[in-house]
Amino acid sequence: MEIAVLTFLLIIAAFFLITVGMLLLFLHSLREGGKVEGGGVLVIGPFPIVFGTNQRIARDLMVITLIFMIA
Repeated sequence: MEIAVLTFLLIIAAFFLITVGMLLLFLHSLREGGKVEGGGVLVIGPFPIVFGTNQRIARDLMVITLIFMIA
């Protein structure tokens, strides 16, 4: 099998798995109800801007960002 065909099939499989995972999470939250939490990091130059829906999310993102910036 050519490498281009294999690459294409892996990309299609990845999109399929991501879509199925998102659909399962959505259906689970509809049945169980749920609390949505989230956050993000915006890095402008050497300065990260961290935001989150609560302090735990923001703290976790700061730690992850620090690890990525050091590595």
